[in-house]
Amino acid sequence: MRSGANLVGSNAGKLLAECTLAIEMGATLEDIALSVHARRTVSETVEFAAERALGTLTDP
Repeated sequence: MRSGANLVGSNAGKLLAECTLAIEMGATLEDIALSVHARRTVSETVEFAAERALGTLTDP
């Protein structure tokens, strides 16, 4: 299975470490969605993306 991340925008650098860690540890979408993410931060968008892909997104 291939893994990777596409990041675009002025805050892409803030998300790079989280995406890299997930790839290196072989995290599944479930792992990412169930991980603790600080609320009202840019990094929680990674959690939202995983939840959306799983069909479990509850935050708009």
